[in-house]
Amino acid sequence: MTVFRRTAASLLSPAERRFAEVIAEQMWMRDGVRVSESERRSWERSLPVVAEDLVEAGLGDVEMLIEYRLPLTSKRADVVLAGVDRRTGGDAYLVIELKQWSRAEVWDEDPNRVLVHTMGDRPKLHPALQAKGYCDYILDFATVLADHPDAVHAAAYLHNAERGDVLDLYDAVVDERTRLFTKSTRGAFVEYLRDRFAPEPGAGAADRLLNSSVRPSKQLLKLAAEEIKNQEQFVLLAEQRLAYETVLHKVGKARQEDVKTVVIIKGGPGSGKSVIALSLLGELSRQGFGVLHATGSRSFTETMRRHVAKGSTKTKELFKYFNNFMEAEKNRLDVLICDEAHRIREVSANRYTPARLRTGRPQVDELIDAARVPVFLLDEHQVVRPGEIGTVQEIREHAEAKGLGVIEISLDEQFRCGGSRKYEQWVLRLLGLDDAPPEPWEGDDGFDVTLADSPHELEALLRDRLESGDSARMTAGFCWPWSDPQNGTLVSDVVVGDWARPWNVKGERAVGDAPPSALWATQNGGFEQVGCVYTAQGFEYDWNGVILGPDIVYRDGRLVTVRAKSKDPALKPRTVSDEQADRLIRNTYKVLLTRGMKGTVLYSVDPPTQEFLARLIR
Repeated sequence: MTVFRRTAASLLSPAERRFAEVIAEQMWMRDGVRVSESERRSWERSLPVVAEDLVEAGLGDVEMLIEYRLPLTSKRADVVLAGVDRRTGGDAYLVIELKQWSRAEVWDEDPNRVLVHTMGDRPKLHPALQAKGYCDYILDFATVLADHPDAVHAAAYLHNAERGDVLDLYDAVVDERTRLFTKSTRGAFVEYLRDRFAPEPGAGAADRLLNSSVRPSKQLLKLAAEEIKNQEQFVLLAEQRLAYETVLHKVGKARQEDVKTVVIIKGGPGSGKSVIALSLLGELSRQGFGVLHATGSRSFTETMRRHVAKGSTKTKELFKYFNNFMEAEKNRLDVLICDEAHRIREVSANRYTPARLRTGRPQVDELIDAARVPVFLLDEHQVVRPGEIGTVQEIREHAEAKGLGVIEISLDEQFRCGGSRKYEQWVLRLLGLDDAPPEPWEGDDGFDVTLADSPHELEALLRDRLESGDSARMTAGFCWPWSDPQNGTLVSDVVVGDWARPWNVKGERAVGDAPPSALWATQNGGFEQVGCVYTAQGFEYDWNGVILGPDIVYRDGRLVTVRAKSKDPALKPRTVSDEQADRLIRNTYKVLLTRGMKGTVLYSVDPPTQEFLARLIR
């Protein structure tokens, strides 16, 4: 998908003098993104430069796909050129990352990052590597390119810089499909364009890329084994890549200089936190560092052990729980990767913990102390249980109390929800987790939101998707009892009128065709049960069905929570205040509503709430 599409020649015509304003309007209308004046000026200064170079090269009919959104993400490439390959006559594409920098140099501590004069001392990702990442990602997801790996190339164009002022940036450009150009090598850029494209219209190539079907995101579990054992299987984009490189740099520095640093990586659902975690686990393992992956989720950890470590006891041992570090030797590990860190609890001890270990020591301190570089990946809106304290502030306070430096990185992509920032924001506003009021769903090309008229229709819609080859699951708020199996059969506890289905299995053993609790989201048979937040959290599927129970209803112009309708034993009045319960219920639905990659189907058991949703979802 692209925000703005023009040929190079048409972009330079007098009729397009307002093109920056039009792009900004499209960004707002389609994605709800407000564009700053500096970004508008950047378009006005950079895009005509590329168009003029194309025209000079005799390529005025090459299409410029401006602010091209990468499939299943909200990350955008500055420009993707679409045209005809001069040699083969097939489709040809060039991803261009535009920078207005006049001077930049490779950061001494990491050749994949650069320091930009006039932009402070915070290193930026190398623009050529950024463009290459986009290029590789497009090849991974656009099915029209599946058999044409040479169709997409990448270039960084620093059109305000002299070659000598960015000379050492060239050292990182070692891929033949990736190039770097500057103002003083503009002639070389024009020749490169002539060599890449034929002087023919690029409309057909642009159409084929924009209309290409998109493969589902590389599922975390399907490729994790290769990620851990062999080589990198995931493409890391922009902030993901920056987070990854930052951790690797800090690990190297910790070993060389005996410096300990805490890294916090925060991001919304599907922003790639677990992809980063597994990429780091694989790379650090291959480099021989002492590294472990830990979570507070039994479902997530057991799934990792089963899928990633299948047949390998050694690999299985890489996956731990947060409460496994009560007796860990201080800094014995090089790195501890704490995935789903919003699940960190106040203390690790429970009723089964030996008395000698019930010291009251905070769990976050145990995790920080266990490694020279503890890494925390979290989403603060996914705290759904009493006693969970995994927030940026909590981790930072404990680290700083120990005199440790803290690096905080924010991921702004959306990968799970079809890359839809709009949907993410819509959910936050719907649930009252944002200051702004709920608003109608205006649609998004990358994500589908549907309101079902009944649970029967919700199930039918999802089953149709399942039978067409997509993955799908049904979930609900914890508003029904959860019975133990009777005579080897699950009890259909989730009852709405004449529709009834069982919750997912409670324990670690399958019940009939129903998979164990930890594998409900990933194993065949899981669709026939309704998942709760504790089994859905941390996972993704293509299509997501959510039944809003009577614990969240529309009253007096907004959604309010009714804790008395919750059957969650964790929300007992004696342990959780009304204010805490309200937040936990809202966060629960935030988790449930953001599991889908392609779309979500909603239904509320409360008639006024269903009517309210019908006004929002047209």
